[in-house]
Amino acid sequence: MTGNKDPTRQSRSAQKKKMDARFQETAVDDRHVIEITAWLMQSGLKGVAEADLLAGFCEQCRINGLPIERSVAVMDTLHPIYERRAFRWDSREAIERVSEYGFAGPGAIADNWLRSAFHHLETTGFGELRRNLNNSDPADFYLLDDLKAAGFTDFIAMAHRFGDGGTIGEIDCFFSHFATRSNEGFTDSDIAVLRDLLPCLALAVKCVTISGVAGTIAKVYLGQDAANQVLHGKITRGKSERISAALWFSDLANFTHISDTVDPEEIIPMLNDYADAVISSVQEAGGEVLKLMGDGTLAIFKGRRSSEACCAALNARSLLDKRLLDLNAQRRIEGRPVTDVYLGLHLGEVFYGNIGSEDRLDFTVIGPAVNEVSRIVSLCRSLQRRLLMSASFVAIIPPPQMDSLHSIGLHALRGVNRAQELFTLMPV
Repeated sequence: MTGNKDPTRQSRSAQKKKMDARFQETAVDDRHVIEITAWLMQSGLKGVAEADLLAGFCEQCRINGLPIERSVAVMDTLHPIYERRAFRWDSREAIERVSEYGFAGPGAIADNWLRSAFHHLETTGFGELRRNLNNSDPADFYLLDDLKAAGFTDFIAMAHRFGDGGTIGEIDCFFSHFATRSNEGFTDSDIAVLRDLLPCLALAVKCVTISGVAGTIAKVYLGQDAANQVLHGKITRGKSERISAALWFSDLANFTHISDTVDPEEIIPMLNDYADAVISSVQEAGGEVLKLMGDGTLAIFKGRRSSEACCAALNARSLLDKRLLDLNAQRRIEGRPVTDVYLGLHLGEVFYGNIGSEDRLDFTVIGPAVNEVSRIVSLCRSLQRRLLMSASFVAIIPPPQMDSLHSIGLHALRGVNRAQELFTLMPV
């Protein structure tokens, strides 16, 4: 009969018109792709934080019609404590934007990573993985059940790998995933736009991450002040400044005997425990750790006045005493060896700057005062004192702290022409 129409065909036609209208209204065209790409490049050059890069990217995509409603990005990092960092964005909820994860070990975090789409991409070498949560696709990776329960309809995860020349340590890939609640999910056009844009996002995030890694490495291996100077371009060989500083040199009591008598597997954890106590105390008091030499630590304290530097060094010593009490108590409970810290304090002029060869420099201090403080601490064992201070250091100490000082007489320092009067602090 003429005039009758197939209702199924009518329904399909209406659905197609609806989808075509959505595409016409919201599709990201080439102009939008160029604009978003330019924003990513400029933001990466400016050093915009990784979480802000991800948020800005997702928001710009949404403005231009790409229905992203949740995203997560993950990159490994080069840090002594954290293995990777995750960045998150959600269009509706206030969520934790940045998370740092320790090195993999037993536990829920490690198990969650092993069940993730990112780990699947990492181990298979695939570039992307998609699950349509509206249809019969399995929710077979970590978080997909939660996404489906929250009304998300489509999920895609991608991996953008770096070449050998662009890899630093384990920083070799940018992982990201995106989810939407749109009834139609991501269209083919949406996925094509993501494929075009994500290499730019990966590059921008990598740029910022590597910059942060450079700062972390410099601070971890050089110390805060030296790292700041190096990162601000003060790397000319032989360039140094003459400064007056309070010098700290400490080492562990009876370390040679302990290392000869305990399980070798105990040595590094023990060094780390006591080094953490020393370094934390120095830094909390405003000092700068310049060098770790086995069980020894060289640090300096600078101030507008020498008295400020000396007081800061004594404050660090008080902080260290408290930490050692707690540390040794805990190690005794665990049945592990305990020890003490010998400390020498001195005041003098030193040269502070870059010293070394053309291709291997050290940002440190040199001068007679450095040699003298190392000789002072070496007398702690024979004089049976935990703390020894030079006369020049003691001469600067403010009067309130003079009452507890005690002279232990003149002592010859190896390699120093004249005997030096040394002091210690009497128990209060």
